[in-house]
Amino acid sequence: MDIKELILKLAKQHDRIKTSDVVKELHNTKSRQYVNSVIRELVNKKLLLKGGATAGSFYVLPQNSRLIGQEITIKLKREDLEEHKVFNDLKEKAPFINDLKENISSILFYAFTEMLNNAIEHSRSQYVEISIRKDKENIIFIVNDFGAGAFRNIMQERKLKSELEAIQDLLKGKTTTQPHSHTGEGIFFTSKIADIFILESFGLRLRIDNIIKDVFIEEMAKQKKGTKVTFTLSLASKKHLSGVFSQFVTESGSVGFDKTEIKVRLYVSGTVYISRSQARRILTGLDKFKTIILDFDRVTTVGQAFADEIFRVFQQIHPDIKIVPINMVEPVRFMIDRVEKPSLS
Repeated sequence: MDIKELILKLAKQHDRIKTSDVVKELHNTKSRQYVNSVIRELVNKKLLLKGGATAGSFYVLPQNSRLIGQEITIKLKREDLEEHKVFNDLKEKAPFINDLKENISSILFYAFTEMLNNAIEHSRSQYVEISIRKDKENIIFIVNDFGAGAFRNIMQERKLKSELEAIQDLLKGKTTTQPHSHTGEGIFFTSKIADIFILESFGLRLRIDNIIKDVFIEEMAKQKKGTKVTFTLSLASKKHLSGVFSQFVTESGSVGFDKTEIKVRLYVSGTVYISRSQARRILTGLDKFKTIILDFDRVTTVGQAFADEIFRVFQQIHPDIKIVPINMVEPVRFMIDRVEKPSLS
């Protein structure tokens, strides 16, 4: 009997199988690695579904998808994928998605399709791996590709000096490598609607924790080829998409994303004093917005040149843009107050 036929027969007989079950049935005549490669091929062809975490993976026939329980992982060829069709397919294979509250369901659909679309449009990866699970407290999905890498892609396309600068631009919103077909809002809003949003690529991890309202940029010990997005949202969340969108609109009822918030401390480099060049780095691309909130949390002081560049030079060039500094300690407030800033008078 062909090994693929044997695997499918075992899955039919026992409902769920593990790699070790197949190796045992073959009396150890085939290696575990070889059996795994055959099983992966069957999963890619959707003849088997994968359940469980990596260390305890098991496989079932599609008609037994209910046995997967609260988690499903699939690997798909990226070419010709359509994100909404993939999501609808997931709803059939993972029935727990259909049991979510309306606000959670709409957030999940928006975030998942935006992140999968990014992988489809930008990654140039041959495959995309998708995982979605529900535990007692959260709904979590992962979109993992093995391609160009989000930070590296932005850095190269926008001719930036480093992947760190790419992360800084990404946090502003409206950052995209395909401006004619994308607005650059997907990652920005997905990161705002999540409880925890993690973006990993080639040795760097961006972690946005909206529970404690903080942002972390970390170096990873192990290089991650491509991009991995992890999205976590509490099942008890009261958030609504419309509520999150409205936070980034200057005038209530208007259409369009024209308000952004910048954490100044992410631009501090080597010293607590912030230079004119660092101010210009912050301001890059912000002329697209009507309102800019500058969050000075954990910034102990700023240089006079920094304050002058933002609150006088930039403001004179863009008098219609409102700049709102928040969370200032007294030395920061003193330096900003010394600069002429008409929009704050």
